[in-house]
Amino acid sequence: MSCFVAEHRLRSAWARHWRDAGLWSGTTLGDALARTIARRGDATALLDDGVALSYTALAARVDTFAAGLARRGVGPGDAIAYQLPNWWEAAVTLLAAVSLGAHAVPVVPILRGREMSVIFRQTRPAVVVLPAHFRGTDFVAQAQEVLGGIAGLDPLLVVARSGETTASGRAERFEDVAATPSPAPGAIDPDSLALVIYTSGSTADPKGAMHSHQTLGAELASLIDAHGLGDADRVLMPSPLTHVSGVIHGILAPALLGTSVVLQDRWDPAQALAAVARHRVTYMIGAPTFLQEMLAEPSLDRHDLSSLRLFACGGASVAPELMRLGRARIPNLVTKRSYGSSEFPTIATTGLEDALARGQDTEGRALRGVRIRVTDEAGTPLPAATEGEIRARGPDCFLGYADAALDAEAFDADGFFRTGDLGVVDADGYLRITGRVKDIIVRKGEKISAREVEDLILEHPAVADAALIPLPDPATGERACACVQLVRDAEPLALDALVAFLRARDLTPQKLPEQLELLDEFPRTPSGKINKRLLRERIERSVAGRAARQSSGASPDGRPAKGPER
Repeated sequence: MSCFVAEHRLRSAWARHWRDAGLWSGTTLGDALARTIARRGDATALLDDGVALSYTALAARVDTFAAGLARRGVGPGDAIAYQLPNWWEAAVTLLAAVSLGAHAVPVVPILRGREMSVIFRQTRPAVVVLPAHFRGTDFVAQAQEVLGGIAGLDPLLVVARSGETTASGRAERFEDVAATPSPAPGAIDPDSLALVIYTSGSTADPKGAMHSHQTLGAELASLIDAHGLGDADRVLMPSPLTHVSGVIHGILAPALLGTSVVLQDRWDPAQALAAVARHRVTYMIGAPTFLQEMLAEPSLDRHDLSSLRLFACGGASVAPELMRLGRARIPNLVTKRSYGSSEFPTIATTGLEDALARGQDTEGRALRGVRIRVTDEAGTPLPAATEGEIRARGPDCFLGYADAALDAEAFDADGFFRTGDLGVVDADGYLRITGRVKDIIVRKGEKISAREVEDLILEHPAVADAALIPLPDPATGERACACVQLVRDAEPLALDALVAFLRARDLTPQKLPEQLELLDEFPRTPSGKINKRLLRERIERSVAGRAARQSSGASPDGRPAKGPER
């Protein structure tokens, strides 16, 4: 894993600026955790299915697990991977890694051999922490198969919640590792690598974004003002603790800011509402599907949700109507958008004071120390209110990719990260995402932004979620296919009715979808985004199957309706 670009960025003029401005504090995550323990002590830090850990108890488990790993030869510079559900062991593993001067490599539990092989080849972990079995998958056997195909890599496997089942070879039980004492680690450089977090990989192989103690510390500090977080806040966390939002809000915010977390290892909107009421949850951060399904849950009005003050949506297209509905259905709730990524966890959001006015139709303004630039294809900055590619620079931006070959395209000459998103910044500095640079349909040479059409489709009262994807077309090159998931108990939606709805909103005729596919559910990435690569593959197979049945004389049930005239 090359650290050339990371080292360059650590020594850049902007790094010196962030240090001088106090945006890089010069302290490690372990130092921040120690301060939180001293301040919060016996207060509850983490709730996991009946297990309640105080800050003191959490720190004790971190210390003993780190000590056990140290006795087994794990130390500064090593990678500690974990592929765990939302269990307290995931938080302990990450915090133990950074306390040793090692770095954590979260691996989303739904990933399988191909993606795992990419991650393990790049990071070459000294330790992999995983369950024995979870949701029908033998994680130990899967990891051993992947590792067997990588020459020279033989990490220690640590099995959490193993019960009576333990793996063969070098595998050890989590509780046995944590039972071994060891001397405390030495001083840790705050510029050292703390986390390699992998993108969802919805369009290609996952990419590992490298973060230091400094970049993560800057992100956590920015959330105090951005979301008003403090000791009284408690987050419900259904997002994976292996995804950036789970790492930030489910592990690091409690450890560094003194908030607390309620873990949910399987998403269920009814259980989520019950957890909010029972544990007096104050905020949630996650994909809009979480809020959408909570609002649609029949038991919504039976729960006391008065403690829930904030829901910040990110990671996917957010319909303004969903924001308004959340505020209307849940007393005291402020809904808003938050914009970021694995590489740059929070670029922009609205503050609490302007969330009501601008939090439903914009992503907000740049956080403290962050600069946003909207450019043309050549990288030339554009004037306000002009659509272009969004680039950003700031103290919580990552240092580079684990695969250094990706860095040249990721950063421009001025050190701005190229997000790959299209957007507009208005005269007041508010950012609005309009699409993806590559998320387009090219029809007869004309580029159509998928995001623009999706946002309008989401305004239809029968639509719960939507995606616009390109499908090959012999006449036009590509045609726009609208994939729609309907709200519960809605009447079926026909293509001509959807087109009429979009025409009424003055959508340019060339942008009207030519095919409609109704889905029970979308394939999604761990962050909740619609996985358009898998979606397109699924729809292309479905279309091919219908065509084959039609050519053979079988009923072409479900074939796409004729597209709109233009």
